[in-house]
Amino acid sequence: MTLPLVLLSPFGSFLLIAAFGALFIVTSFVVGELFELGDFLGHHDIDAHGGGPSIISSRVISVFVTAFGCFGAIGIELGWGVGASTALGLSGGVVFSALIYIFLRFLYSQQSTSQVTVSSLLGKTAQVSVAIPKGGVGQIRCRVGDSVVEKIAQAQDGSEISANSLVKVEAIVGETILVRRAD
Repeated sequence: MTLPLVLLSPFGSFLLIAAFGALFIVTSFVVGELFELGDFLGHHDIDAHGGGPSIISSRVISVFVTAFGCFGAIGIELGWGVGASTALGLSGGVVFSALIYIFLRFLYSQQSTSQVTVSSLLGKTAQVSVAIPKGGVGQIRCRVGDSVVEKIAQAQDGSEISANSLVKVEAIVGETILVRRAD
């Protein structure tokens, strides 16, 4: 017959909490990272910071639970009472989960993307790579950051524009870029 959790010693209770948090960290890593099934809570961001890790992500919560249990057990081992050990556990949990959150935010801020949106072409100067016939379409090449984008283009006024001419992107209509000769 097993003893209910209420009958466990405070030290055992704190260790059980720490073990649960550690098991959750390992499980979320294996399930979320290795099998790419996602973060249990991390993608449900309730903060208004526009992306990145959340303070309620599974990683941050599991570190809090693990640190709470470990620091609570340390407090009991030092001879402190349950209340003082709980306060130590809460303090340790807050500190360590805050450190993990800050570290995750730093890692997220280091990410970059090479994705170029069509709207980022507006107002840019481009070069005609395939001549644009009168009333027809050709192709332009435009550098946006480190990327070179090639798009189908048409003269805004319907005129002919020869290859290698410089043009200014004026508008976007569907998949076609409307251009005018650069001044």
